[in-house]
Formats: sequence, structure tokens, C-alpha cells
Amino acid sequence: METIGRDLVEMQRVPLAAAHVAAIQAIGTERSYPAGTILVSPGDPADRFIYVVAGEIEVLDVFTGERLVPSTLGPTQFMGEISFLSGGNWALPFRAAQDSRVIEVPRGDMLALMGRVPEMSDIIITVLAARHRKHLESGRSSLVLIGAEGDRTISRIAEFAGRNRLPCASHPLGSEAARAVAVSCAADPERPVVVFGRDMVVTDPTPEKIARLMGLSRDLVDEETVDVLIVGAGPAGVAAGVYAGAEGLRALVVEDIAIGGQAGTSSRIENYMGFPTGISGADLVWRGEVQAMKFGTRFAMPLRVDALERMADGSFCATFSTGTRVRAHAVVIATGVQYRRMAIDRLADLEGAGIYYAAIENEARFCREGEVIVIGGGNSAGQAAMYLSRVARRVRVLVRGNSLAASMSSYLSSRLEADPAITIEYGAQATAVHGEQRLKAVTIRRDDAEEVVDTCAMFVMVGAVPNTVWLADLVRLDDKGFVLTGADAGAAAPHATSCPGVFAVGDVRAGSVKRVASSVGEGSVVISSVWSHVHAGAGRAP
Repeated sequence: METIGRDLVEMQRVPLAAAHVAAIQAIGTERSYPAGTILVSPGDPADRFIYVVAGEIEVLDVFTGERLVPSTLGPTQFMGEISFLSGGNWALPFRAAQDSRVIEVPRGDMLALMGRVPEMSDIIITVLAARHRKHLESGRSSLVLIGAEGDRTISRIAEFAGRNRLPCASHPLGSEAARAVAVSCAADPERPVVVFGRDMVVTDPTPEKIARLMGLSRDLVDEETVDVLIVGAGPAGVAAGVYAGAEGLRALVVEDIAIGGQAGTSSRIENYMGFPTGISGADLVWRGEVQAMKFGTRFAMPLRVDALERMADGSFCATFSTGTRVRAHAVVIATGVQYRRMAIDRLADLEGAGIYYAAIENEARFCREGEVIVIGGGNSAGQAAMYLSRVARRVRVLVRGNSLAASMSSYLSSRLEADPAITIEYGAQATAVHGEQRLKAVTIRRDDAEEVVDTCAMFVMVGAVPNTVWLADLVRLDDKGFVLTGADAGAAAPHATSCPGVFAVGDVRAGSVKRVASSVGEGSVVISSVWSHVHAGAGRAP
């Protein structure tokens, strides 16, 4: 199956051409660092590109101070993490292993140079993507979670990090690794905790705090103006970000949960053109995010739009959950849908502790050799069941109807039926959940009969509803809350809403085809209308 980045060998030795190095020297500053000097630490802004002229740079284990990986960076190589593209923060510490000489280029100047020299940009982005992939796979990071398996707060951070492809290490409470980390930063080894670097124990950890540490919205300025604000970073929103940046529009994409949206929870997509061996939804959208950042599009999260108002001059002002306000000449709504919470007593009490709305690695690790339940008859439910069948002893798929033909792709339903670890139960629904701190069992009703089934996890993937409550007073919605566009909204452009300057794409749009490819297509096409609106009105953002 396709994955992000390419092989790590490319990261270890992909030299820039002589002309590229000369261009870097022309705009950079040469600096020397004695052996033992820390060049960057976790949490420092990724505000410069560092090319190694002479010497040796090593990556450190922040908790021990020892070399983290055997490979080091030498002459013709460069320091950098994928956060450099977005203006985030460094996640790992780098140290001069011997006296070293480097060329440093401010981030803005380097991105401008990469934009002018695509061959150089391709090499740098390939290397940064490969490094990020290796960092994710290594399980070693400056962000460490202890006790996620038993603490709801830590588990929530693990989910946030996993869905947003943030490298982190997770250790069971009481393990030797957990004790070593806790002792190194003077934390209580018997309590769940989040640690970032050796000197920071994160008190009352939240996704927002972790995002700030990683610099996910570091450069967002109150009252700034952009050409287009894209709300939602699923396939439609990210595609819009790619094309907006490519067309020279100043674009800001905001997301309140995770880059990738609902598609990011799909472990394997096999019917997206160009990926014959399949690709995970998270990988697919992550590639798009990197591509959009290459063109200058910015991403900020977790950030929820609480209010959107149209100003007297026809522009828009969005107020975020943080209180920050951003103005935009156009807005693209790409907030997608979310699974409906079923009307079951105590369901909310066990969310994140056995009841989940996504099936990716973070959730799957709690299901090894257990019995799990998947609720739903759509492609997302089918993909979740296939993925979970690799780790769980048995997967029950509960479908209220008597067939999957109308709701699930044929290739996927055929695979479910052929998998001996998966049982499809038609005419079945969950009616009760059992357990105190974690889910222990679920009551299943078929016709008039009920059965209590022991289970370690239940995945709810049914009843998708649009995220449009915040839009009700600005654009017209249908009776289910989906955004009306085109002729249905009295607009000429197919993705325009009833409010000039506001557009809707992807699953949130009434009448859309609920498929990743369709969402990507709509996000790509809408930018033509956005560009025309921006340039026909008050002009480009100052």
C-alpha cells in the first residue's frame, strides 16, 4: 500500500545540485558551531533552513542526551523537518557532533527560492517527507504520552496526535520506558502524564496545548486579511488549498479536529485513481497538505469557526474559538459531516474508552485479540472492519438493513463476506452499552430478541450529519442541514451558495456524491469561481 514519503535512503543522501547550493549561499548567512552546540531544541520555531557545509550534525534523544539515530548529517546535506513548510516548530533537538560550518537561510527567503526553482523544491520536499515518515514509524519522539491506555485525557491526546500525524511516543503506565522518561523530567512515574522535551511536563493537556507546542497555528495574526478562508481540511478543503495556492491566492485552511476529516479515518482506500495498491485516507490528504504548503497555503488547527459574518464591503469576518478574528474576501465551506451520536444511555461516558468514531492505529491497539463491533453499512464501516480484522479476533458488523448493495462498494462488501474474522449481522442494532471506566459489553437487538455481547470496542460509523450550525443565518440550508449551492441556492456557479463570496464543496454540500474523489474534484474546481470573485470585487488582499 502507498505511504507518505519515499524510502529513508533518499533522506540520507540526496545532494542538491551545485546551482542549488550557489543559490542558497547567495541569500544565506554562513555560521560556525563548535562541537557540542545545540542548534535547535524541541519547540523552537522552524524559522530557518540549515545547509551543512562542513562538519557533522546529529539528532539527539532529548531525554538521555545521546545520539538518537545512527545516521548523521554531513556536508551537502541539510537540516529540516516537515514543519519548515508550515512555519511550525522543531520536534527534535539537533547538535553539532563536531565543529561544523553551515549556511542558514530565513524560512521566507528559502520558500521563495524553492518556489522559483522547482527541481530544488522537489528534492527538499522528498527528503522532508521521508524524514517525517521515518519519525512517525520510529515510535520515538520529544512528545511522550504515559498511561494513554487507562486515562481518558491522555487517550484524547494520543488520538489527536495520531490523526494529525504528529510523531509521539506512548508508554504504558508502570513500564520501564515510562519510568525512565518520568524520572528524567522529574515527573511522578505512577501517574499518567504528557511530556514535551526533557524540561516540560504538560499540565492539564489538551489538543490545543499540544498544537501550540508543535506550532500548528503559530503564525496566525489577529485581524489579518486573506484572499480565501477555507473552513475544513478534509479532501475537499485540502484540494481547495492546493489550487488556491497554485493560483497565487493567499489561502488559510482551518480545521477543528484533524487534517483529513472523515476520510482521514479510512485505513485503506482502493478505488481512488492513481493508487492501485491502495492508500490510507490520512496519507492521501497528508500528501495534499504538503502540496498545498509548497504553494504557500497555510494551515491552522485545532481551530473552530464560531461565527462568520459578512461585512459592509462584501468581505467576511470569521471569529474563531480562540477569539481570534480573520478577514477574507471569499470563504469556502468544506466542513464535511460527522457521525451522529446514537441515542444510547451512557454512550458519551465511554467515548474514547471503548467507543470510537474512527478506526486507525491509535484505536486498533486496544483491540488486539479481542472482539469488536462496527456499526454501519457504508464504505467507512467496511474499511474499518477490514482494518480491524488484522488485529482483532472477531469483528461483528451491525447493519440495520438487509443488504449492503446500496450503501457499500461491491469490492468492499465482497471482501467482508470472504473474511473469516468478520461477521455481517443484518437487521441488528446496538441498544445499550455496559462498563464503568471502559466498555465491556454491548446489547444487540435483532427483531425482538436481545443479546449481551462482550466486546473491547465499538466503532460507530453511521448517521452522518453536516457541520453547518454556525452557518444557518448566512447561507441557505436544506431540511437536513446541508448547504444549498448552484441553482438550488439561486446562484449561477455550481458551488456558490446563496451568499455571494461563500462557496461549499464536498460532503457538506447538498446533493454531493459522498466519495473522496468527488470531494477532491469539487475542492479543485471551486477555486476558479473563488479567483473570479476575489478579483472582481475589492481586489487581492493587501
